[in-house]
Amino acid sequence: MKIKEMLDLEKTIAKELFAGHEYPWEVLPFIGEFIVKLGNTLPEDEYKKAGENIWIAVSASVAENVSITGPAVICKNAQIRPGAFIRGNAIVGENAVVGNSTELKNVVLFDNVQVPHYNYVGDSILGYKAHMGAGSITSNVKSDKTLVTINAGLYTGEIGGVSADASGRIETGLKKMGAVLGDYVEVGCNSVLNPGSVIGRSTNIYPLSSVRGYVPENSIVKTGGVIVRKV
Repeated sequence: MKIKEMLDLEKTIAKELFAGHEYPWEVLPFIGEFIVKLGNTLPEDEYKKAGENIWIAVSASVAENVSITGPAVICKNAQIRPGAFIRGNAIVGENAVVGNSTELKNVVLFDNVQVPHYNYVGDSILGYKAHMGAGSITSNVKSDKTLVTINAGLYTGEIGGVSADASGRIETGLKKMGAVLGDYVEVGCNSVLNPGSVIGRSTNIYPLSSVRGYVPENSIVKTGGVIVRKV
């Protein structure tokens, strides 16, 4: 679940955001502040300021009826398609696609991420080339409004310096956390990633899945939540 195990930091303009952190969810409270700092350093011949704390690459494609609230950075060659709603604290990576009726809030999308159809992505980090199928969403607040924990399953005790209790739960200290998707993760259509979902690199999730907790890299989440390793 460490940053270095899940995410290629050479594939995001937000590399410095992760400096000094070991686990990806630790950066969620700092995204907005980082964007403002980053935006003011972006070259003016490559990025144009399009509103308060909103920077959009000249090469990006942004539809006329898109709603963007800052802080936000839309990187080179990104596509923001009709009806997208970017609510602030959002970094959209190079060549990323944010599609029809997709809503983003407090997120980092690495380069080449695709959230192209009716997705909600909140308080989340999506690694390089991660893809969320049509209608798949992150759920970022628990129904009882308590702080989000990550269910690490069998990984109890010390996990790289982070303590999991006897039930394998890791406290995040966050009221809002959606999901962390490692590089190359594929999420099937109409799936729900419950609060505190951490999906390892190159994992595939079947359509109509309800995912919770930690899923190791190179896995397949099948119907009914059965997890198998890729052969």
